[in-house]
Amino acid sequence: MNLNNTYRKKLLNAVLYFAKKVKNPSKVKTFKLLYFLDFEHFRQTGRNVTNLDYYAYDFGPVPLEFYKEVCTNEVPKDFSDALTIAPFESEETGKKGGMFKAKRQPDLSVFSPREQRILEKLAFIFKEVDANTISDVSHFKNHPWDRTIKEKGPREKIDYTLALDDESPVSLEDALEAMRERDEMLKAFPPRPTL
Repeated sequence: MNLNNTYRKKLLNAVLYFAKKVKNPSKVKTFKLLYFLDFEHFRQTGRNVTNLDYYAYDFGPVPLEFYKEVCTNEVPKDFSDALTIAPFESEETGKKGGMFKAKRQPDLSVFSPREQRILEKLAFIFKEVDANTISDVSHFKNHPWDRTIKEKGPREKIDYTLALDDESPVSLEDALEAMRERDEMLKAFPPRPTL
């Protein structure tokens, strides 16, 4: 992956935004914020923001590929000019983790006005919330993580269409078409390799 990819730019800048705007932006808390960003945008438009896939782990939705990139508290090479991860140990549980630290301001120009509104709303709602609480919120009954655990089991991929509800302005058919179009575009125009 590299920053020539629009989705990758959005991922980096979303992480930077949350690192700047919320208290204690741990990896766990940030993963949940990214999940809420992607699934809320999908609910409204039939398209996600970062192109991440999330899996239903015990402690909530996990963007597995991004998790693998940062699990050792090292940032991906293409993020290293903008972001670091500071290791920490929880005083309450003794668990070790990582806290995202922004080296620069996020570039909000990579986001649509709707994406910016969702980022702002999530940062406001979850500004003071700890990782345990945000994980609990991601487990709400009949929401995508919960439905995936019940219908497919743990560690299975969470289907974006589970975000659609009676209040979604987009239909299931339109969302599926948007997903097909995105997949076709990514096949036709794959991200350029890092030079």
